Formats: sequence, structure tokens, C-alpha cells
Amino acid sequence: MKDSSYIIREILPQDNLQIRNVIRDVFVELKLPLVGTAYADSETDIMYESYQNDREKYFIIEYNGIIVGGGGIKPLENGDDNICELQKMYFSKSIRGKGLGKEMLQKCLNFAIESNFKICYLETITQLQSAIILYDKFGFKKINGPLGNTSHFSCNIHMIKNL
Repeated sequence: MKDSSYIIREILPQDNLQIRNVIRDVFVELKLPLVGTAYADSETDIMYESYQNDREKYFIIEYNGIIVGGGGIKPLENGDDNICELQKMYFSKSIRGKGLGKEMLQKCLNFAIESNFKICYLETITQLQSAIILYDKFGFKKINGPLGNTSHFSCNIHMIKNL
């Protein structure tokens, strides 16, 4: 059961440094590739500014004033207007296994539906098995190869879900 002290809210400008650190810390902790992933994205340094256009939103998880996770939705870069991408959903080790992934994913998918997307796309990496299990439970299906142009060439799993 989720602790009610966790708050999922839209990102604020002052959250940039903390969410960047959460994202990059996960990569280091799990020994994931740093190149060709969200770790190296220029957006990772400026998450608030990177989610200010129409049909895009980034949510963070806050616990006692500390940012401990996040996830967002954006139109798929160089993709069809009906396809969004689930992006940069990473959680600090301290909050994994508490059901917050389900809550964050549902919040992101609800926003995608409200924004009139028809398909949600995501990219991940084999080592993130618990995330892949979560995506499977939410109805995402693996596809052969990437969509759009995310520049995440180190991500070897590509999935879509009809909304």
C-alpha cells in the first residue's frame, strides 16, 4: 500500500536538479549504458523547460520535499501525431516496489488519453525487468524496432499500447 506522504505532481522549475540526479543515479546504480539513453539527453538537465509545449507533461514524485521519481509524456519525436512517448520514468531505489510505478504510469496514460493520443510508445532496456513487467501488465506489447527518432540507440526493447 502506498504511503500517503508521496505526492505525484507536475514538475516545477526548481525540481530540475533533483530529478536529473534521480535519473542519472538510476543509470549508475544499475550499471546501464550512459550513451544512447536518457542519461545523456540534453533534456535531462532541464526537465521543466523540456515539457512546456502542448500535449506534453512531466510528473514528479515528491516525498517530504525530496524528489524521488518522475515520468512524462510527449509527442513522439519525428513520429505520427497520434503517437506519444512515455519518457524518463525513473525512481530512486528507496521508493521502488511501493506501487508508485503503477500510479505514475496510470497518470501518464490518462494524460496521453486526455491529449487525444491513440498510441503510447516507449523504449527501455533489458536490465529494467521490473519496469518491463509493469508495462506488460498495462497492456504494452513489444514491437520489432524503434519508432520515431529518440536517439536512444542503447534501448533494445520497444513497446506500444493502444489508448
